[in-house]
Formats: sequence, structure tokens, C-alpha cells
Amino acid sequence: QVQLVESGGGLVQAGDSLRLSCTASGSFISIVRMGWYRQAPGKQRELVASITSGGPTNYADFVKGRFTISRDNAKNTVYLQMNSLQPEDTAVYYCNADTGQAGGTWYIASSWGAGTQVTVSS
Repeated sequence: QVQLVESGGGLVQAGDSLRLSCTASGSFISIVRMGWYRQAPGKQRELVASITSGGPTNYADFVKGRFTISRDNAKNTVYLQMNSLQPEDTAVYYCNADTGQAGGTWYIASSWGAGTQVTVSS
């Protein structure tokens, strides 16, 4: 099993910054991709940003230019630097990891963290 532990959420004012961290542990051969999703009350969970093991990143349009995703492969950790936060960024932020697993044949398993609350006041 893979465990993802997130940290860094909190209550901030509009215009402030936060950095989220997520560390993966447990049983896996490799981490193929890590990403951040968010879910606001009454809304569906949506992709914020993702990064593959080789480094290519993908961002949702609503965070381009404000958020930056990065990873430390040696620490199995992904970060989300969030700048210029706005009240509409208020949500629970979830870490996701796609890991390579061995079980007869190699396959990819997707795991989720418990989430960390980000609240931005106006």
C-alpha cells in the first residue's frame, strides 16, 4: 500500500501564499506521476497541477501563473507553491500519486491523501 501525507494547508488572506507538501511512503517500485487536486464545497474534485517523474508539468488554467508544482524524487515528495491566493481557491487539496507496482505483472496504482484544507479570506 501507498500512504500519502499532506501538510501546509491553513487560513490565509487574499494575496497571501502557501506551500503544500505531500510525501509518499509504503510499497511501490516507482512514482510515475504526482499531482494535486482540490474540491470545494458542493463542487467536484478537479485537477490543480501534476508532474511526472521526468519533470513535465500540467496545470489547470485557473492556476497558471500563480501556482507551481515541483517534486523531490529522492524524498518522494511533491510540493505546490501557491501564490496570489484568492477566496475562490478555498478548498480541500488532495495529493494523488500514480505508482508502479509489481504483482506478477507491472501495473500502476493510484493513491490519495486525506486532504488538507486551504481557506482564503477576502
